[in-house]
Amino acid sequence: MQRLVLICRELYEQPAQSQRDLAKKLSLSLGTINTTMAKALDLGYITKEDYGYPLTQKGLNFLENYRVDAALFLAAGFGSRFVPLTYETPKGLLKVFGERMIERQIQQLHAVGITDITIAVGYLKEKFEYLIDAYGVKLLYNPEYATKNTLATLWNARSAIEGKNVYILSCDNWMRENMYHTYEPTSWYSASYMEGTTEEWCLSTTKKGRICDIQIGGSDSYAMYGPVYFTKEFLAQFLPKLGADYARPSTKEHYWEHTLLDWVKTGKPEIYINRQPKDQVYEFESLEELRAFDPFYQDHSDNMAMNLISKVFHVSQSEITDICCLKAGMTNQSFLFRVKEKRYICRIPGPGTDMLIDRRAEHNNYATVAPLQITEEIAYFNEVTGYKISVYYEQSRTANFPTLKTKKRLWHSFANCTVQNCNPIIPLILKKEFYFMKTFVQATVKKFHLKITKKLKRI
Repeated sequence: MQRLVLICRELYEQPAQSQRDLAKKLSLSLGTINTTMAKALDLGYITKEDYGYPLTQKGLNFLENYRVDAALFLAAGFGSRFVPLTYETPKGLLKVFGERMIERQIQQLHAVGITDITIAVGYLKEKFEYLIDAYGVKLLYNPEYATKNTLATLWNARSAIEGKNVYILSCDNWMRENMYHTYEPTSWYSASYMEGTTEEWCLSTTKKGRICDIQIGGSDSYAMYGPVYFTKEFLAQFLPKLGADYARPSTKEHYWEHTLLDWVKTGKPEIYINRQPKDQVYEFESLEELRAFDPFYQDHSDNMAMNLISKVFHVSQSEITDICCLKAGMTNQSFLFRVKEKRYICRIPGPGTDMLIDRRAEHNNYATVAPLQITEEIAYFNEVTGYKISVYYEQSRTANFPTLKTKKRLWHSFANCTVQNCNPIIPLILKKEFYFMKTFVQATVKKFHLKITKKLKRI
């Protein structure tokens, strides 16, 4: 049945194809094509004409059972591997050759008549709103995007796909050719061949292409890569399993594919591999990969942080490498990068932090305590925006003072530093362990100095 649907679909899209054309395109033997086309002729699904084999009305009615109803994009995540670009723009809205990745896919879906499109959003959700008017899509908010992975995103978006034949798509895929269709014969997962060792999810299949095992990591293998298609019958079985996994606290970091992996190992699901040729599907894993693919990103990123670093160090953006997202702080976002064999940390103030922190005071304090050499080395500090670039210390670790005496010596050094016309940006509430950051105070440094001195005497 699958081959019959495939051939009818191909002839629906392009009637003027020979048996040899179909055999090459579908990776089937010429004998299999001839046998299946003979069956289609006998059933009255196609007819033979001088220009090819067009579908009959009966053939169109047959294909209607396999019509794709909808598409769901998973676009809720942060995209940490693309910092700092994703601090400003969700990964799916990044441009490749001047075209946003998600828009390219939406246009490809529209080209085959699929207009029921939902985008599951979370991080920077407002950035996707223009797509509602531009393409008539629906946005579905995932409230758990910051604490859970794609398993939760897909489960929270189940209302958009239940009872439908549906594509499950990543917003940040780029497909060279349109691989979507009006009709699909069965559930499948797109796969690309990975030469050598890979960390991708590798597939094992039966002779007929049914996926019978999934291994995380492997070598010289086809791996899960790109779009997915589920029939409504497949979804009816899969969603309850997804829900059961969602209910377990241990799965909050899981991808939805973890549920599929476990189910495949039982040998029960009917899902097939959809092998794609080389250079058809792209999943960019980092800014460096995107630079290699689209030369525009060598020196242009339309990103404030990248433009700043380029200006501060007098280098092209292509010379800013080894970019790595650091764990977000209480109020800031930070990332590690390398320029000219040296690594630095760029701090980007979070929204609203100007209401909490006096950046001018912070800048002044750094300058004041610089002789003590108790802070990081500052390469750049903007006292208006709060952007800061500091030297990264290799093999550094959190300070661990061995004795109370050592702590008191440090505090005395700080207290004896004369500071004028500067307010501290954060308080120091001295307890036995000298903890920082309890509450903000409105005191002059002179009063602050006296406060520290009195507390040290009590200790």
